[in-house]
Amino acid sequence: MKAKKKALGKGLDAILSSPETDITSKDISGNYVIGAIANISISKIEVNPFQPRGNFSETSLKELTDSIIEQGIIQPITVRKLGFDKYQLISGERRYRASKNAGLKEIPTYIRVANDEQMLEMALVENIHRENLNSMEIAISYQRLIEECNLSQQKLSERVGKNRTTVSNYIRLLKLPAEIQIAIRDCELSMGHARAIINIDDEKLQLVLLKKILSEDLSVRKVESIVRELVSNAPTKKKPTINSLPEKYIKSKEILNNKFNTKIELIRNNKGEGKIVFNFKSDEELDKILSAIES
Repeated sequence: MKAKKKALGKGLDAILSSPETDITSKDISGNYVIGAIANISISKIEVNPFQPRGNFSETSLKELTDSIIEQGIIQPITVRKLGFDKYQLISGERRYRASKNAGLKEIPTYIRVANDEQMLEMALVENIHRENLNSMEIAISYQRLIEECNLSQQKLSERVGKNRTTVSNYIRLLKLPAEIQIAIRDCELSMGHARAIINIDDEKLQLVLLKKILSEDLSVRKVESIVRELVSNAPTKKKPTINSLPEKYIKSKEILNNKFNTKIELIRNNKGEGKIVFNFKSDEELDKILSAIES
């Protein structure tokens, strides 16, 4: 009796096993499946260049390392497959770092296939939801989703499960002066303080208020009260008034209209500053105006 042929053709088998196209992984049960949870060698995983979080607390990382040594990895990290036995981290960098610190050689991993944009979006959304990001890191993550994944604020709010106003309030933080953004990042200033400060248009006043908050440990309610007073007392900018033209200039305007055979606007403010505007509807009219000026 002849041996039954393998269902997978030799040519296709060779393609799937090549370093460039391999998308299979051996999971912990020993079955070859796509998208499985697998124990992967840490040395075969490279970090995610799109990681939105730049700083990791050394204390928190040490605590997680100790927990992994004691109990192992509870939640798998997520990677995408780059090629044969080559992976890139999508989310779970703290677990990845702590596992390396704990001396683990392998780590339980959920394998996905994603392009760069999908990978960035997954990394950002996963970190926003699962990591203890500060308000500035959330704001930066939201902005990156908008700019690099081509999302509107409405689409972004749907992706992260937040209402649009919340998303907008975080993104507004990026308009604050660098000193205030650093204070928010370092948890010296709360989101409530920042939302109050951003209602002040004057950057110098914003920084003065920042110093006052930090030195006097002001509550959010107190800061909101100060901001309301500052905004209500702020002088309103008046538009420069344009005086009606004196009689002699009105006559001059009529003379210009007749000489150049076109509509001419003569604008003058109360300081004697202004401009003369020649209107024309075609190149032919412009040529006639220029000829009249040169004659």
